[in-house]
Amino acid sequence: MATKYKNLSDYDVNSMPPAQILSNQHYAIAVADWNSEITYALLDGAFDTLVQHGVKPENIKVVHVPGAFELTFAAQKLAYLSKYSAVITLGCVIQGDTPHFDYVCQGVTYGVAKLNANQECCPVVFGVLTTDTMQQSIDRAGGVHGNKGTEGAVTAIKMANIVW
Repeated sequence: MATKYKNLSDYDVNSMPPAQILSNQHYAIAVADWNSEITYALLDGAFDTLVQHGVKPENIKVVHVPGAFELTFAAQKLAYLSKYSAVITLGCVIQGDTPHFDYVCQGVTYGVAKLNANQECCPVVFGVLTTDTMQQSIDRAGGVHGNKGTEGAVTAIKMANIVW
């Protein structure tokens, strides 16, 4: 995760698989529409990074869901199609005055972890911001700490090609 000490959107391009491998792969992105000013910036980062590394735009499926909690269901449906090299989940949950934050964060985190542990068709990448403030989210959606969407795409490519 990006911190004030390291921007994980900065990565070694030479550690990525060759573009000719990625040009034949398909990726899916499930993005939450809640906090769309943040999640759509994450989506732009993920999409652009996939394309930058050789994935054809027509080989990227984007699915919108209402909120972060629904990402697990969408990711499960996409993963079990056995069509995608990886699925990226993108969302943003900002701390409020009620325990809702804790339930949503715990649910989506557990759901994505369970998908990765229980299925064999493709990796599911966790790209959900869980922040205390809107500013922290902005900082991680293309701001001073990079773009978690970019990080999610890099992770998806590396996990999909773990043995290339």
